[in-house]
Order: sequence, then structure tokens, then C-alpha cells
Amino acid sequence: MAPDDTRRDVAFADNTIGEEEAAAVSAVLRSGWLSADREVRAFEEEFAAAAGSADAVFVSSGTAALHLAVLALDLRSGDEVIMPSLSFVSAAAVCALHGVVPVFADIESVADLTVSVSDVERLITPRTRAIVVMHYGGHPAHIEEFVALARRHGLRVIEDAAHAPLVSRPGGMLGTIGDIGCFSFFATKNMTTGEGGMVLAKQPAVLARVRSMRSHCIDGSSRSRTASGSAGYDIASAGLNYRPTELAAAIGRVQLAKLDKDRARRRDLVSTYHRALVGIAELEVPFASRADDSAAHHLLPVLLPRGHHRDRVRNRLRSVGVPTSVHYPPTHLMTYYRHGAPEAHGLREATVGLEHLPHTEAVADRLLSLPLHAKLDTSDAGYVADRLAEALAAEEAGA
Repeated sequence: MAPDDTRRDVAFADNTIGEEEAAAVSAVLRSGWLSADREVRAFEEEFAAAAGSADAVFVSSGTAALHLAVLALDLRSGDEVIMPSLSFVSAAAVCALHGVVPVFADIESVADLTVSVSDVERLITPRTRAIVVMHYGGHPAHIEEFVALARRHGLRVIEDAAHAPLVSRPGGMLGTIGDIGCFSFFATKNMTTGEGGMVLAKQPAVLARVRSMRSHCIDGSSRSRTASGSAGYDIASAGLNYRPTELAAAIGRVQLAKLDKDRARRRDLVSTYHRALVGIAELEVPFASRADDSAAHHLLPVLLPRGHHRDRVRNRLRSVGVPTSVHYPPTHLMTYYRHGAPEAHGLREATVGLEHLPHTEAVADRLLSLPLHAKLDTSDAGYVADRLAEALAAEEAGA
């Protein structure tokens, strides 16, 4: 691709919200009922049908989905849950807040940033109760192997499918293969509700518990109490307020209908990126060798050549209109999980940052996420690749 020297301002992330979503939200506003009700239920049913699941529970965020998974699976203080360190902090946080021990596992390799099956197996102890399998960047982890491993040891599998809505595998859609699946619809995700999440579960009783805890474990809905005029209700157990809004559900229903088209666009952009990046010496592109058309392509990570200063490269790119990000700073190296968590929760040292994760630590300072979203122009991908090549060349030259 010939270099394009015309300055651009490329958006790192964006969504496809437009007039259809605006009309759906306007209809909810005119209805006069904004909290979780009929629109939420319709979104749950449509998402469950698309995922090949019996049912689904819409919640206020992806973190809420993970928190409710921990509670619904009855994970308790002192239990251990193995999870990737190369992930957003949500899964570790919802565990640590309940005294559940987050045990951090390594990634497969520099070419595959999903959590390692063999490393997870190495970390299983008599206190292990569950495994969190995160589908990094929308690329399926080796979920069937994790399920088989979990069954041999009597463990539960929580799928963190925040990056991977409706990604098909031989065993079913991601989020339906483990015991419980958690999704995120944050503003930059492949499909968005602004804030929001979804929970799927194999066992109806587990999902029923999630649904109950989403709204304080109150018997009956606000709509039914309003309609009947009843002021009384009962609480069956301790719960939370993780209810979504009707507005979010209305947006989600439109976004769900757009997902296939948006995913095809992301797939085309990733192919363009791969062709443009292949000529950059010593740049590594995780997942590039995978022939997996079903991947969600939520992120486009690259690994900078060894010895380059990532912040300087990022600053050079920013100066020519190319924003970047890092997904993710490893959780096991974060201050709280290195130092704060043991005192707060009595966690064993090896679970909170003192365990060496060689592959994760090898990529930590080299990871860079490039702009990727369904509204990105094909020529923008070429522009980003050209500017990255120039930034790395300038670093090499010491300019």
C-alpha cells in the first residue's frame, strides 16, 4: 500500500449507533416506563435465541455479569478461581471483593494471547473452584479443552465473552459452552447499549438465581406491583441492583440486528491491516496465523519489535492523528494484587503477582492496540500501518 502523507484524525474506537437506535430510544421515552420491563425481556429473548441458549439475563454492565456469576455459582471466601492476568481487572475484582482468591495464569504464547490450558492445569489446587476463560480480543480461547479440564477436576467454567458476542464454535456459541457466560455491551464493544451486560447459563437454576439477585431478590416486578397497587413484597435472599434500563435494551435490540454486518466489516479491516503490517520488520501480530472467520475482532493487538519504547512510539502516532491503547497491563503486576490484596483478603502470595508468568510478562511492554471499529475506513487502516512503520523507523534512527 502506497504511503498516504495527508494528515488524518483516526478514531481509536467507535460504534454504529444511528437513527434506528434513536428511534427505538424515543419510543421508550414516550412509553413512560424506563426501568427494566418489556423491552429488557424482549432483548433477553432475542439475544438468547441468537446464541442458541434457552434464556438470558440482561444486566447493567459486564462487571455486574461477572459479579452475579461469582454469586450464582456460590463461590466463597478462600475459594480459588484461576483466570488470565492479561485481561481487564473486572473478574479479579469481583472475586477479591468476596475473599475469593484470584489465581493468575499465563497466556498461550506471543501468537495466541488467550489463557493457557496447561498453565491453568498447573495452578489447580484442592481449593480451586472455577476457571475464568477470557476470549481475548474476540478470539476464541481453547474453551472445549478448558471444559474437559474442569470436568476432570469438578470445577466450574465462567466464560468472559465480553469481547466475543455470538461467536460460533463447534460446541456452540461462545458464552454457552462453559457453565456460565458473561458479556459486555460497553460503549466501545462490538455491540453496545452504552453500559450493559448479559448472562447465559447452562443450568436454569443458576440463571434464575442471577435474575433474582439482579433486583434485590424481590418477589415480583415493579411493573406488577404498580399495576396491582400492592405495596408489599418479600425478599428471598440478599441481592443487588444490577437492573438495566429499557433505554439500554432498546439500543441493544437494534445493535444485535446489526452485529453480523458490523462483524464482517471488522473482519475485512483486519485483513487489510494484516496485509499492510506484514512488511514491518520484527513487528509481531498475534492471531494473524489463525484461519478463524468467526472471531469477533474486537481488538487489533500488535507486539512492537523488542527494544522499542512504547510510550515514545505512541506519542509519535498520536502526533499524526493515530490514537492507540494497551490491552492490557497485566493484572498480576497491579499494585493492589501485588501488595494490597494479601493483607485485605489473606490471599496466598503466588496468586497476587509474585508468580512468574513468562509469556504474559514477555508481551506486557510490547503490546499495542491499533484503531479498529466498524466505522473505520479501509484507507485509514493503511494510514495507521504506514504511520506505525514510520514511527518505528524514527525510533530505530533515534530521531
